[in-house]
Amino acid sequence: MIFVSPFFYLATQISILNPFQNIQGETAWRAPSNIALVKYWGKYGQQLPRNASISFTLKNAFTETAVKYYSKTKADNNIDIQFFFEGKANPKFAEKIHKFLESIVPHFPFLPYLTLEISSQNSFPHSTGIASSASSMAALALCLTTIEEQINGDMLARSFLEKASMIARLGSGSACRSVYPYLAVWGQHDAIQDSSNEYAVPFYEQVHPIFKSFKDAILIVSSDEKSVSSRAGHALMEGNPFADSRYLQAKTHLTTITDCLKHGDLEKFGEIVENEALTLHALMMCSTPSYMLMLPNTLKIIDLIKTFRTEKAVPLYYTLDAGPNVHLLYPVGNAVEVETFIQQALLPYCEQQKVIFDEVGKGPIRLK
Repeated sequence: MIFVSPFFYLATQISILNPFQNIQGETAWRAPSNIALVKYWGKYGQQLPRNASISFTLKNAFTETAVKYYSKTKADNNIDIQFFFEGKANPKFAEKIHKFLESIVPHFPFLPYLTLEISSQNSFPHSTGIASSASSMAALALCLTTIEEQINGDMLARSFLEKASMIARLGSGSACRSVYPYLAVWGQHDAIQDSSNEYAVPFYEQVHPIFKSFKDAILIVSSDEKSVSSRAGHALMEGNPFADSRYLQAKTHLTTITDCLKHGDLEKFGEIVENEALTLHALMMCSTPSYMLMLPNTLKIIDLIKTFRTEKAVPLYYTLDAGPNVHLLYPVGNAVEVETFIQQALLPYCEQQKVIFDEVGKGPIRLK
């Protein structure tokens, strides 16, 4: 007969209750937002894109997220978090994060066994034409992937970023592109090596230097909350009569714009970027129900940009996300004349003359 010590039995039970005993730590990441050049609009399954997209990674518009974690004394299959946004408890955001963490337990089995203290802050205000969901979900995904690495051991850099990109995608589709510097492609495409619907891949090694220092001035036409969420807009693509044509167009545009990016073809680059912006809003207008997110001042700004470009021969181009605010894209070498034009001609059409100056950036930073 084998004698089993009660202390051994107790230790075994504790281990069964929580296989992640005596774990604690913290990590923090800064992740940027991004602006899509070829848009993804329409999705299926679990946040998978109907067409591939490519984006500039921004520099000054970012989210910083810090996560402290420690073992629960007893696992209860519940996600245990405390969430603070810009130093204050935010129940609305906390509920969203809680649901997201519940959905990714199959990817991070340790989550029900830890208590997480999450603190997040943005470098930019909400509702200003910058995708806060992209930067915030990318920052959180990088933190969670770091925790996994701290628990299980180091990962290869490529595997780490692919995992973080995939997790970010599950939180917000475009967030998967924010884990890479300069430019990133999300969605399977024949012209992009190793491209995937599951995660984004970097696209910058062969890019012409002029695009790696591009500027992005964001003109705030309105900071009001959108009348239709992006999630609802994506869903409406399922019944859109032009959906199939759009997906084919996006595929062609991505092939062409990647060639422009490699060879520094500014004129063709601008043509595609502006066409993509207008196509996105045209798709919204012909959805059922239809909706219009551009405002009169949006159209006035676009008209002034086109006139300025024609008269001054300056490579200044615009793009839009699913909202009324205008992103102005231009080479750093033209910054003085473009920003003078913004101050003199465009500010009157902005809400409280608000403009945010940004540029292409080098991607996420792990914070100490």
